[in-house]
Amino acid sequence: MEISEIVKVAVDALEDVKGKDIIELDTRDLTSLFQHLIVCTGDSNRQVKALANSVSVKLKEAGVDIIGTEGEEFGEWVLVDAGDVVVHVMLPAVRDYYDIEALWGGEKPSFVPVGAKPWKVL
Repeated sequence: MEISEIVKVAVDALEDVKGKDIIELDTRDLTSLFQHLIVCTGDSNRQVKALANSVSVKLKEAGVDIIGTEGEEFGEWVLVDAGDVVVHVMLPAVRDYYDIEALWGGEKPSFVPVGAKPWKVL
């Protein structure tokens, strides 16, 4: 299966469970560990777990081997490693704090909780 097809399956799986702020980054020029990084936000621990599970299930159905998953126990940040495609699903505060998009050349989305002032890590 082509990398672009794997990315599409993963993004579709995230959209099916209403993942937010989905960003896909091409990392081929930055590392040899993987080719694409996908980052997504879930509104709750339960949704983060459901998003990651959806990605794992859909990729397995498409014949993609899942090398491993990390973080399902707490559901604040779950990583799904599909070899050349790595998916990070995070709570908004965790995503804002670690800002992994910036590490890989992407742009961090702006999170504003409903009825609250914008917040950021100092």
